[in-house]
Amino acid sequence: MKETIDRYWKMRLERVKEALELNNFECFIADDSEQAKTIVFDEILGKLEAKSISWGGSMTFVSTGLYEALVAHPNYEIIDTYQKDLTKEQKMELRRKSLMVDLFFTGTNALTESGVLVNLDMYGNRVAALTFGPKAVVVLAGRNKIVPDLDDAMYRIKDFAAPVNAMRLNKKTPCVETSLCQECNSPDRICNTWTITEKSFPKGRIKVILINDVLGF
Repeated sequence: MKETIDRYWKMRLERVKEALELNNFECFIADDSEQAKTIVFDEILGKLEAKSISWGGSMTFVSTGLYEALVAHPNYEIIDTYQKDLTKEQKMELRRKSLMVDLFFTGTNALTESGVLVNLDMYGNRVAALTFGPKAVVVLAGRNKIVPDLDDAMYRIKDFAAPVNAMRLNKKTPCVETSLCQECNSPDRICNTWTITEKSFPKGRIKVILINDVLGF
């Protein structure tokens, strides 16, 4: 059973990889989280010669072990936006600084079969980095993020990813109580800024690692 499912997903991931590359993204396929981490260190970091690194909120990034490995690495200037015991103002300042690093890590809320990244953000730092700022961006995406088209991407985000993330973050929003998007006006609303990234510009600036596993929300 597992071999059949793996074969199915490898075929789908190869098609998505081709679509992403046609859209000027650099793309890699990893069998699991450990291989994704290896790709970052062996095939991306060395070639980029990055000195400063940061990241946006991403459960997939954390699950690969990259967060712990990069924080502990002596060769990089790290802007750690995950630090605890910081004031709201301090966290916001780190998010601003993270937009000027050499390399920025993030996930994606959805990825279409045609190779388009779709995201919805609260503060906007994660999607801002995708759009402009860091010299290079690495997007880590589990196979569960793949959807047929743009409509399905938006539905996935509003119907699943946003409510689950609001629950994870203990936000005071209606979806935390109902699991359904209410198009709320809550001060804690996390659904504020959409981005649809159809192409990477310049070519190869955004690098996508497709991971053959269910990761993140």
